[in-house]
Amino acid sequence: MLKTLKQARAAISLLNPDDIVSRARRPLDIGLVASSVAAYDEMEEYLLPPSLPLEERTYLLDRVHRVSDSNTPPSVDLILFEEGIDRPNGTYTFHRGHPADTAAEILKANPDIELALARQFPPFRHRVVEETIHAVSTENALFALATALPDIVPSLIELPWAFTEFASDTVFLTGNQVRMAFLIAAAHGKEVGLVNQKGAVLSIAAGAFGWRALARELVGKIPLGGGLIPKAAIAYAGTYAVGKSLEFYYRGNGTMTRRERRSLYRDALDRGREVAASAAQKSETQSPSEA
Repeated sequence: MLKTLKQARAAISLLNPDDIVSRARRPLDIGLVASSVAAYDEMEEYLLPPSLPLEERTYLLDRVHRVSDSNTPPSVDLILFEEGIDRPNGTYTFHRGHPADTAAEILKANPDIELALARQFPPFRHRVVEETIHAVSTENALFALATALPDIVPSLIELPWAFTEFASDTVFLTGNQVRMAFLIAAAHGKEVGLVNQKGAVLSIAAGAFGWRALARELVGKIPLGGGLIPKAAIAYAGTYAVGKSLEFYYRGNGTMTRRERRSLYRDALDRGREVAASAAQKSETQSPSEA
């Protein structure tokens, strides 16, 4: 918990959209190894679906290199092999029947370029965005839990910023949600920043009150446990709902209906309860020397 909160605090204090844009726009080169033209075509269509705008797809195809091409660069960021061809360590197999497994394996081994992969190659986008939303939601849940657990987690005395730099939960939670909004926009190839995302940021600020109202309405109807768990579960659910709403919007679906938001929030509350309960249990059993 301590490590996660420190990381979140550092990220918010450096709420710099330029850094996020730089990471997302890092040029990537991917090498392909296959046994036939048809196999190469299939792998290219996986990485860059024909549904992409022609200009964008044409530009990005120049970053995807068949091993037989004369202009293949001496080094690439990733090498993808056709299924059935032996590959060396550090390269990846294109699982044509289970392409999601391909994305999962690549992202797990390359967290430093995951944002660039999401922005430039659509097959990676949903997984990166989903993991971003869950990670930020968890940070917010842990913050909500930690600010109410000074006696249970003695090491939190090392975190005066939790009570001074962030005057309230809302400041921290909202700041972290804005960071999440930057990351989600970057992953979708959209403009990033407070000015460019003014509508999204204002929605987050206004939504802080809307989600709390919905939480008050639903929290009594959904079994969340006692004590501190509801507070952390609500922090998780509100953040998760904001993230999924932004993803829904940036995928070109407009805004969610009230019914969709309620359903999403109910599911997120349940997930948030599990995250909060697990964190609280670990904190209560952790000794001061381990914290």
